[in-house]
Amino acid sequence: MKSKILIPTDFSLNAWNAIQYALKLYKNKECDFHILNTYSSSVPSKKDLVAAKADELSFQNEKTKSAKGLEEVLEKIQSTFNNEKHSFTTVSLQDDLLSAMKTIVEKRDIELVIMGTKGASNYRATVLGSNTINTMENLRVCPIVGVPYDAEEVSIKQIIFPTSFKTHYKRKELNHLVELAVLQAANICVLHVSSKENLSLNQKENKELLKECLEGASFTFQEVESSHVADGIRKFVSKNDSDMIAFVNRKHSFFSTIFNKPLVQDLGMLSELPLFVMHDLRN
Repeated sequence: MKSKILIPTDFSLNAWNAIQYALKLYKNKECDFHILNTYSSSVPSKKDLVAAKADELSFQNEKTKSAKGLEEVLEKIQSTFNNEKHSFTTVSLQDDLLSAMKTIVEKRDIELVIMGTKGASNYRATVLGSNTINTMENLRVCPIVGVPYDAEEVSIKQIIFPTSFKTHYKRKELNHLVELAVLQAANICVLHVSSKENLSLNQKENKELLKECLEGASFTFQEVESSHVADGIRKFVSKNDSDMIAFVNRKHSFFSTIFNKPLVQDLGMLSELPLFVMHDLRN
């Protein structure tokens, strides 16, 4: 059964890099990729004939630019990659990015979103672009992979999965992570960031449940001492080979702990790794 994967593009180099990364990451799996571009323009008004004509011209220009850009992306994909396991569909929508993605994910039963972490208008100095943060926080029905600007080679051998063990997981929350680990023959390193305290009974039970949820994939458990989650992750990543960071975004909890400003400017090493963001299905 083919996986349905959505990749938004604004025709930037980072967006093209995300497309290449996606095609390489799932090169051994049958996939139907949906390439999305959104555009915005004023809705033509009938009140002012001159303004209405200008709005209509602007709308048509944006619509044409979007369609042409998608056509060029598809041609570039076909000339760069030749994978019989992959098929492609392009989508051009007049809408904001998040709304368009929600529409496509719902209507086309999309299982995974892969996107660049910065768009054409984002500065290199920032870690995550506003569109990426907005999508990771508000598109909660499927996992999202955020691809850094300079992620080129796809060789996933170790996926860091930080957890507090304070909440329990469900198999269906982690099945895409397990599938990716198996597909890439990668190890899932379950990283417990702690400040020396021993695990409570509840944490121990959640750890055992997590083992069941990760069955089928290779996984190990590691601990790092830190009073701050992001610092602990960064400390571990700096000393260990790591190719991706995966976590479950429990709304207004773990994700905000890591990425709320101003901490977002100080992630250092983490900004270089792809992010695999899953979501708490109870929210």
